[in-house]
Amino acid sequence: MGKETCRRLMEINTRRILTSFCEGFLILSLVAIGHGQTPTPAYKAIGAVVSVDPTGFTLQTDSGTRLTVLLPNTATVLRVAPDQKDLKSATRITAADISVGDRVSVRGHISDDQKTLLATSAIVMSKTDIAKKQEAERADWQRRGTGGLVSSVDPATGTITISTTVFGAIKKVAVHTTKDTILRRYAPDSVKFDDAKPAPLDQINPADQLRARGTRSQDGSEFAAEEIVWGTFRNIAGTISSIDTSQSTINVMDLKTKKPVLVKFTSDSQLRKLPPQMAQMIAMRLKGGVPGGPPTGAGAGAGGGPPAGAGTGGGAPSAAPPAGAPGARPAGGPPSGGGPGGGGRFGGAPDLQQILSRMPPATLADLQKGDAVMIVATQGTASGGVTAITLLGGVEPILASSGSASQAMFMTPWNIGGGAPGGEEATQ
Repeated sequence: MGKETCRRLMEINTRRILTSFCEGFLILSLVAIGHGQTPTPAYKAIGAVVSVDPTGFTLQTDSGTRLTVLLPNTATVLRVAPDQKDLKSATRITAADISVGDRVSVRGHISDDQKTLLATSAIVMSKTDIAKKQEAERADWQRRGTGGLVSSVDPATGTITISTTVFGAIKKVAVHTTKDTILRRYAPDSVKFDDAKPAPLDQINPADQLRARGTRSQDGSEFAAEEIVWGTFRNIAGTISSIDTSQSTINVMDLKTKKPVLVKFTSDSQLRKLPPQMAQMIAMRLKGGVPGGPPTGAGAGAGGGPPAGAGTGGGAPSAAPPAGAPGARPAGGPPSGGGPGGGGRFGGAPDLQQILSRMPPATLADLQKGDAVMIVATQGTASGGVTAITLLGGVEPILASSGSASQAMFMTPWNIGGGAPGGEEATQ
């Protein structure tokens, strides 16, 4: 083949490559221009689908922004199970198979205003599959979980000693970690499991509240942890001085500090209100005046096994308030009502937290000015107040019985909420 022929073939091939590139770029440009935008290089976003339409869907990203995603026919769309670590078992689907609530990791070209994404690929986890995984995780945390206040931490041995309580009786548990134990810490002003971030063992401090999932020893004094989540939370006991239902806030006069505290409520906050007779019986029990057994009316929830609606993974308990109302329970993550031991017993003693978990949720409308309340809340900020994790009303007899007993009673009622969606390794 002559040099001139080779030169011409190279020119033809070069033109073909450039033409193909330009045609592809032109297609992207036309689509973007049709939406008033200019395409940019590849971009990735992860979040939940909030609406769908024939051309794609709207994504609420994990960073809190809304993104319009356009799915052309050329885009690769795959569905994976939440527990998959790779795409080997992924199933090819179409845009029509995507539903509101699905988790999606999408790649493509973002517009200049960062509001529209022309997708080249999307990896989808269905809302139904996520709910099933969260239900399984909730049951596992309930069955194999323990929790309490951190007494001490030994980084050299990887051992955390926690204090758990059942009706005022305190039990020490040694929680053992290994290099494979998953360690996560809650954000300072969040009760969502999704907001918990990886953190080292040396960040765990005495008085932090901790929950762990793993295997306990036969006598319950030792615990081999597979996963740990912890945070620094605030216990407040006092009387309500004002209620603002429009802002979902109350002001409480803290009996300990003698200062007012602004308490905010979110959809993750849990509210319960004790009936007067139960409050009296619990107060007597804390004083040691009621031998044996749980208070009358406690129900079967004091025994082993997860109670109806216990925990925060996979849906609300019976008679739950609508989504967004105080007292609604988020999906997924470790249980909040499991209490020490997760299974509801330490040495045969009934677990108050499981009793409370069987009570129907309350709302701010059930509270009145002057009511006594016990609250577990986030650390919060000096100017912004705190966010309620758990509020218990109707506690006048309990606070009057014994300050130390009532504090011990509330050692582990905090809500590990907003469960991890699971399987995100496959979408990142």
